[in-house]
Amino acid sequence: MSRGRGGIRIIGGRWRGRRLAVPPGRGLRPTPDRVRETLFNWLSPRIAGARCLDLFAGSGALGLEALSRGAAGAVLVERSAPVVRHLREQVATLGAEGASVVQADARRFLAGEVAAAGGPFDIAFLDPPFDSGQLEPAMAALEAGGWLTEGAALHVESPAGGAEPAWPEGWQPHRGHVHGEVRYDLLLRGESA
Repeated sequence: MSRGRGGIRIIGGRWRGRRLAVPPGRGLRPTPDRVRETLFNWLSPRIAGARCLDLFAGSGALGLEALSRGAAGAVLVERSAPVVRHLREQVATLGAEGASVVQADARRFLAGEVAAAGGPFDIAFLDPPFDSGQLEPAMAALEAGGWLTEGAALHVESPAGGAEPAWPEGWQPHRGHVHGEVRYDLLLRGESA
């Protein structure tokens, strides 16, 4: 989903080429087209029928792209009320029946404090604000809370040039790359990698 002209663009699947407005809010960093294209190429054998979690949804670029490409469902978790309203409007515009938008802080969601459509999920997308310190705790909570299926894949975005995040025990990078200021990795459980 391109960030140009104040919007994002779904790049593949049934909604390919659809432009959506970027929700209001400071610090939103929609995953760039090139990163999403590469990521979904990596995920192509896994995406059809998958249940997805877009934990720090922001623009919803990852969850909506997954639905466009054949995922069965996507839970988009976002804490900002204006961004949640915007995401719900986008879901309605697309007619995205498999989407569920949940207003919650990621920590509270993972602690089970929020009534929402739950997992386990086949694919989880984690793209928290880079300066939030939430990435490693969120990965640990996903694993400890049983939020992921045995054969799940975990997509993680972090700042390029920074230290490699501490991956949850039993998980290892399957593929990874750097694009501009973003490092992105696809993790699989040790026995699946």
